[in-house]
Amino acid sequence: MNLRTRRKWMVCGILAATAAGTALILMAFQENLLYFYTPQEVAAGEAPSGRDFRVGGLVVKDSVRRDQDSLVVRFTVTDLKREIVVLYEGVLPDLFREEQGIIANGRLREDGVFQASQVLAKHDENYMPPEVAEALGISTAKPP
Repeated sequence: MNLRTRRKWMVCGILAATAAGTALILMAFQENLLYFYTPQEVAAGEAPSGRDFRVGGLVVKDSVRRDQDSLVVRFTVTDLKREIVVLYEGVLPDLFREEQGIIANGRLREDGVFQASQVLAKHDENYMPPEVAEALGISTAKPP
């Protein structure tokens, strides 16, 4: 092999390794993304099955049910069009309340219940997660 042929093979090898590395990075990045869906989109079947995603909306009044023997909490989230039942095991954020905006991370079970691994609540009376506000058609801009 002459020098020119070796150089071509080396460039091809570097390009192949770079392409393979880029593909692996993009695949790993795609697996770690959490897309946001509203209860209406989940009911329409737009949410992925078998992988984690976010669902958000307002906690329906009088829907919070706590298990007396464990930390399991069941509540309903709405986008004012559809509702979805959320099941969460753990300590809810201190600011979690009925009729307040939340986002839950988790996955949809086969029975249609959203199994949350994390629940995020608003942090003050003027804040609502942007995804939830957009889904509810509420402006997040503060009045003048």
